[in-house]
Amino acid sequence: MYRDPTTKSGIVHLGLGAFFRAHGAIYVAEAGGWGITGVSLQSSGTRDRLKPQGWAYTALELGPDGEKPQVVTVLRDVLVAPEDPQAVLDAMAAPDTHIVSLTVTEKGYCHEPSTGRLNRDHPDIRHDLENPLPKSAPGFLVRALALRRDAGLPPFTVLCCDNLPENGRVVRGVVGELARLIDPALADWIAAEGAFPSTMVDRIVPATTPADLDRLEAMTGTRDEAPVMHEPFRQWVVEDRFCGPRPAFETVGVQMVADVTPFEHMKLRMLNGTHSSLAYLGYLAGHETIADTMADPVFADFVRSLWRDEIIPALTPPPGEDLGAYAGALAARYANPAIRHRTWQIAMDGSQKLPQRILGTIAESRAAGRAVPGLTLAVAAWMRYASGRDEKGAAIEVKDPLAPRLAALWREDPAQTVAGFLALAEVFPPALRDDAGFAADLVAALTGLVRDGAGDGGGP
Repeated sequence: MYRDPTTKSGIVHLGLGAFFRAHGAIYVAEAGGWGITGVSLQSSGTRDRLKPQGWAYTALELGPDGEKPQVVTVLRDVLVAPEDPQAVLDAMAAPDTHIVSLTVTEKGYCHEPSTGRLNRDHPDIRHDLENPLPKSAPGFLVRALALRRDAGLPPFTVLCCDNLPENGRVVRGVVGELARLIDPALADWIAAEGAFPSTMVDRIVPATTPADLDRLEAMTGTRDEAPVMHEPFRQWVVEDRFCGPRPAFETVGVQMVADVTPFEHMKLRMLNGTHSSLAYLGYLAGHETIADTMADPVFADFVRSLWRDEIIPALTPPPGEDLGAYAGALAARYANPAIRHRTWQIAMDGSQKLPQRILGTIAESRAAGRAVPGLTLAVAAWMRYASGRDEKGAAIEVKDPLAPRLAALWREDPAQTVAGFLALAEVFPPALRDDAGFAADLVAALTGLVRDGAGDGGGP
């Protein structure tokens, strides 16, 4: 595979997973003039697969009408943080680095999702407070910014690309809080000089399978050990608030805006909220993928009712957006048979995702006197899923930072289960923890779900 060696790396990206390589990296490549140094914060697998290929990889578009491969050559290097954290800090502190972007998932910010505050008891944060070589993403940001300040360099722009509401504000808060615990003067410098624009990202990126590697090799004649799969649709909305140079994103379709909030609310609640709802209910009903779930008329009707009756009434449309048309486009994307987006994959980290994707809509709707039976059912399905046993008693591999605690909350009595889950301050905001009506609705939904099953009377 070919790699252009002439463009320097101006971006360091923390969390070089499939999503960024199928989304942000392609935009950067198309804008031209910028290279990316990727950083794996946990394991060497991505580096080990990409290095023999000169850091190039194939992005395969999966459309209803066929597949289109594209070779992406924007990566310049991939570092593995646990192997050499100093090398990561040096890359972030280099004069040519102007942006540090991140896709580390909600849990990677070591914050409390219900409040947005730094979780000071997180083991990685405790480590980073006591050691100059960090483990966490916030720790790397703070220590690298300290190196830049001490070298007389300006800060880099921190560009969060994760599905968090007001993600720039959240990361600014977490970084500022950690910096203040380490060096108050550093926190003041970051607050005065730094930039944390919020963003909204959207592209469905299913997990790559061994069969995908074989199929791609047959298609292109070249073996690629690190391809990414993606749908045709893509969207990136970015607040134009950088403290240094940036790629010409606006020339390649990135929407550069003053305020990303209405766009992210639209996406988090209409796409991510229904994605999670379909994932939990669909998995429990025996559907392997979102496309399989959407092929079931019961679930297709359910998700359309979520948009029409519960989510859209709680949203303010972003400038130029038609929420009804957006819902129709989402339904078509979900039903794309070429996208094998597993319900189990989307169901990961529910304790981190639900506050942003579903619980905010529920809290606002209940405060306004609007009923939200479908979203309440989705929360009940998450509780059932998080118990670690499906409707037939088979074990579920629950991937969640709170997995052991969640499984321990399950009781035969739905009322006891609901009471235990609602006591999770990390997940449920006070408005819902203290809402007796919501608790009663949740008990009723969970009771029906246990009695009738996700795909039958207790489901949608």
